[in-house]
Amino acid sequence: MNDDVRNIVLGLTAVALGAVIGWLARSSLWRRRLRRKQAFFGLPDNAESLLVVNRDSGGPELTVTRHDVFALLELAALIKDCNAAAQVVAHDAAQQGFGERTEFCVGGPSSNRRMTAHLASLLPGVRVNVDPEPGPDRGAFQIGGERYRLEPGRAEHVILARLTAGQGDEVRPVFLFCGQRAITHQAATRYLARHHERLARKHGRHSFVLLLKVSNSQAYGPDVVEVVADVTRAAQAPLPTAALETTAGIRASHRAKP
Repeated sequence: MNDDVRNIVLGLTAVALGAVIGWLARSSLWRRRLRRKQAFFGLPDNAESLLVVNRDSGGPELTVTRHDVFALLELAALIKDCNAAAQVVAHDAAQQGFGERTEFCVGGPSSNRRMTAHLASLLPGVRVNVDPEPGPDRGAFQIGGERYRLEPGRAEHVILARLTAGQGDEVRPVFLFCGQRAITHQAATRYLARHHERLARKHGRHSFVLLLKVSNSQAYGPDVVEVVADVTRAAQAPLPTAALETTAGIRASHRAKP
């Protein structure tokens, strides 16, 4: 074998080894990212999860708004990426506890009983004005001592929460997407899909509650989203007495109107 042939063989061998090493490195990096994603969402390979949605009060069929359908599609893609499966369940049929399967609950308390239960048991510091009568506080969020009003099409809020009831790898989280309008649910699920790696680095497997604001949705849809605040501490603590009295007074004044 002359020098030219030897150099060609050595060059091809080096290229092949480099390709194999690069493939192994990329595969190892992909597997680490997948494991971190699975840990954050509580979705190991072949895990089962729940997508809890609204049901039309007038019939037995599931009725989901267009923006909530888009929200479910965002979540379904995340679940599929984790090599897990999802079961769609109506909010009034999900009669089970939490922690055994990862749950994604979409919808406000006015139309989602499951969300109402989660807010009461997991986020006692949150109140949502579900009074059907028109008024400046209709749909407003009360979180701790702060109130966040709804301005349809201009400024709409949504709570994005990852909550766990207990410790350990076997405890599955509950993800809440509780918004003032359906378009905010799509915005929150899209935000989670885009930023879950950053959220995982910041919060790990711990609970967190973020208040997001969707700006000018009448022009930009669900795409312009900003984090108003991390309200984890306020949302998980009982509402102050003054806030409870204010909320009760607002509801009473609405009911008293002719």
